[in-house]
Amino acid sequence: MKKLFAAVAAFAALSAHATEQLSVAATAVPHAEILEFVKPVLAEQGVELNVKVFTDYVQPNVQVAEKRLDANFFQHQPYLDEFNKSRRTDLVSVAGVHVEPFGAYSSKHKSLDDLPNGATVVIPNDATNGGRALLLLAKAGVISLKDGAGITATPKDIAENPKNIKIRELEAATLPRVLTQVDLALINTNYALEAKLNPTEDALFIEGSDSPYVNILVSRSDNKDSEAMQKLAAALHSEQVRQFIEEKYKGAVVPAF
Repeated sequence: MKKLFAAVAAFAALSAHATEQLSVAATAVPHAEILEFVKPVLAEQGVELNVKVFTDYVQPNVQVAEKRLDANFFQHQPYLDEFNKSRRTDLVSVAGVHVEPFGAYSSKHKSLDDLPNGATVVIPNDATNGGRALLLLAKAGVISLKDGAGITATPKDIAENPKNIKIRELEAATLPRVLTQVDLALINTNYALEAKLNPTEDALFIEGSDSPYVNILVSRSDNKDSEAMQKLAAALHSEQVRQFIEEKYKGAVVPAF
């Protein structure tokens, strides 16, 4: 009987270790949808993926840094670099997955040429996405920026503003909700998709598929190379995920591998 109990205990211990838990923070669209897609594949490999959906860009990094979650999937490298610098964290990129071309949207105007003098334009208030929005406005010819202004450009870096547009900086998640109240909104694609906007059809101007802002899987240096994390990275780089992204998002999200 003792041998039987020992055998049962050993089997139970083995079973307990057979499935490894991996908790990942993500914004709802497309990140959480992509993670949900790979969940069955990971389960077959002994990894139980728990997806935690967030609506902001701060807590996913905070909770990974504080070891309350294992990883997150919502941001690009410039945002991560700025976050690490400002918050004194040491989060790291595990794998680049896709690009979400950034777009300019309006419910009042059919083209950027229709923007009136003094138009109200809203952009994200975080440093990297705000700079990205200004770069897109400059590329579209709405404004021009001072020499050397890059991803961390601010409204103070505007050199020429021929239409005297008024720029307001708001939290990225709120931008779709104020779209009807402003002339133009520069919206991250994940929030545009959540708001049922189609970037390839509804955006007046959009980044090309060559955008350098690849969305990445992020973790800590102490768990980046764990077996479970590497299985997740491999799953996100699979041909099945490539096809899923291409078929579901039809150009609004572009595979980067």
